[in-house]
Amino acid sequence: MLSFPQGFLWGAATAAHQVEGNNVNNDWWVKEHAHGTRIVEPSGDAMDSYHRFGEDMRLLADAGLDSYRFSIEWSRIEPAPGCVSRAEIDHYRRMVDTARDNGLNPVVTLMHFTVPQWMFERGFWRNPDAPDLFARFTELALPIVSEGVDYVCTINEPNIAAMLAGGETAANLVAFGLPRPDLQVADALLESHKRSREVLSSVSGLKSGWTVATQAFQSTGEPGADEKLHEYGYPSDDWYLENARGDDFIGVQAYTRTFIGPGGPIPVRDDVETTLTGWEFYPPALGLGVRAAWELSGHVPVMVTENGIATADDARRIAYTAEALRGLHSAMEDGVEVLGYLHWSALDNYEWASGFGPTFGLIAVDRKTFVRTPKPSLAWLGEVARRNGLADEPIEPAASVEPVEPVASAASVA
Repeated sequence: MLSFPQGFLWGAATAAHQVEGNNVNNDWWVKEHAHGTRIVEPSGDAMDSYHRFGEDMRLLADAGLDSYRFSIEWSRIEPAPGCVSRAEIDHYRRMVDTARDNGLNPVVTLMHFTVPQWMFERGFWRNPDAPDLFARFTELALPIVSEGVDYVCTINEPNIAAMLAGGETAANLVAFGLPRPDLQVADALLESHKRSREVLSSVSGLKSGWTVATQAFQSTGEPGADEKLHEYGYPSDDWYLENARGDDFIGVQAYTRTFIGPGGPIPVRDDVETTLTGWEFYPPALGLGVRAAWELSGHVPVMVTENGIATADDARRIAYTAEALRGLHSAMEDGVEVLGYLHWSALDNYEWASGFGPTFGLIAVDRKTFVRTPKPSLAWLGEVARRNGLADEPIEPAASVEPVEPVASAASVA
């Protein structure tokens, strides 16, 4: 048995726009419905978790998990500049209370990609007032997180957010195909993060940090590839990890690896197993991401805030997760302080530009009836959580498992 420390968090994660439904006042809703959009379908009702969050939490808790990461939707709380919905603040406060009532430690994310449409129209993160606006939103969120919350993620994947701002599209949210990051936006996100942490520091004992999508960049070994690896990887990943120095924790969100050649990132080879997002099936990405975060941040405690795969074969989800956890445990044995593991995702959900096709969830959702059906992977992860340990036996893929064909132009950074 590979044992984990006492108090280690075991849970799953979601994001408001991807599960709540009908977030009509944010920028992504507008993009979904814009003429000529490359987004394959709108989010609509999504998984209706806005109304069914209690059921979702009970399923996680009943399986044996003890933590749930969710985000709060800025555009619900402040649908127009300075217009504050007390009812929505109460709604998210009820989510915190419901998590606690179910024995789940709530990990709250303030901004998971989406912003109010009015902020987008004012210049998005290029607006010089963006840090002030985000600090004000954090102040509005204080009643939600001031009691019963130990961890707050300020900004989800600022490195991906800066890349999206570099091209304003989301055709393929992995390194190959992403625009280069907008460095002005990166600076604004960092300042917004710092301002948010200042506000959150008014709550005694509350820990805060941001989450980074570590992409496990690796050189192809060709002439010039090593130089390109640093040139490409530093503003895409490492800068954000370095700037977590002094934070209470840093979130790592790891899924796959990306090879860098002399010309930059290259597509996944045809002869490797891929997932429904077209990403390589590569469980070691988690251990690599956690180690990089620990070293580059100057040994800030790490929390795995996302890790998983999009697949219709739940046995492969279990195999992937088991191997990822072995890599995580190895990093911890080497001295990396890890606070917990939160799987992406609790539910099959809306995966941004690729819609509902890629299924990351531990729980399936019928989109017509919203009936939740836990998958074997949820029971498996719950049992790992109950034991606080993982059987030290590699899970071999079944002989009948075939690589999943990638979806053309698939996109999904969770």
